[in-house]
Amino acid sequence: MKSPIGITLTEKEAKIKPDKGATILRRLLANKMSLFGGIVVLLYILIALFAPVIAPYDPYEVMLQDKLKPPSFEHFMGTDDKGRDVFTRILYGARISLGVGFLSVFIGAFFGIILGLISGYYGKMIDTVIMRFVDVLLAFPGLLLALAIVSALGPNLINVVIAVGIFSIPTFARIVRGSTLDIKKSEYIDAVKVLGAHDSTIIFRHILPNILSPIIVQGTLRLATSILSVAGLSFLGMGAQPPSPEWGAMLSKGRDFIMTAPHLALYPGMAIAIIVLAFNIFGDGLRDVLDPKMKR
Repeated sequence: MKSPIGITLTEKEAKIKPDKGATILRRLLANKMSLFGGIVVLLYILIALFAPVIAPYDPYEVMLQDKLKPPSFEHFMGTDDKGRDVFTRILYGARISLGVGFLSVFIGAFFGIILGLISGYYGKMIDTVIMRFVDVLLAFPGLLLALAIVSALGPNLINVVIAVGIFSIPTFARIVRGSTLDIKKSEYIDAVKVLGAHDSTIIFRHILPNILSPIIVQGTLRLATSILSVAGLSFLGMGAQPPSPEWGAMLSKGRDFIMTAPHLALYPGMAIAIIVLAFNIFGDGLRDVLDPKMKR
């Protein structure tokens, strides 16, 4: 068989290569654990999107005559000390936890990617300055750094997003810098430079698309950390404020009734544990699929 430019190809060489996206999807579906994690994550996202449709009650409606009721057919997960339906508040809490988690990871990834690309591509003094700044952020435990930032800015969800986003920057910056250092040594990057391409073109059109795999994997794993951090800050009273149906805040309130009404702490804790575990499992599966070293 002849190619359009006259080069003879064998039938095997002439076969159309399978679509890369379809191959990745097939490998992901073949990993049972990552498939399970992905289904759970998708279920949580759907719950967050359709919470007003699914929820049987108003999450903020106070009904003191129904306070501290145990789980029943009327109230699937019982009621809290204000008579509010716990199941409804768990559903609406998914909106807050996932929304804050996604937004904080986006902020961390955006600035981390920019810093990592600049540091890895230009190197020298620029690399030294940026990496020392990243080292300073890494010197503090993540949750402690976020706690300090929220304490300075004030306890609310917007400041929690900023704080969690800031302590997510170093992880993305280091991963992107390492990948950029590896990619910029490639021959095709030298060829593009010889052709006179601008630095911004090389960085965003030729380097960034080729380092997306580790960024996607890290973003998925970071979502689990962010959701857990948001819940932790709310548990300490530095995040969502009452009567917000945020899981960490609900868990904190449930401590006061752990002996008389354990369902107030049990169900928010389960919601947090399940989604964090699901994101970690799904992220591990993505890493196995997208990492070339894992391919057979």
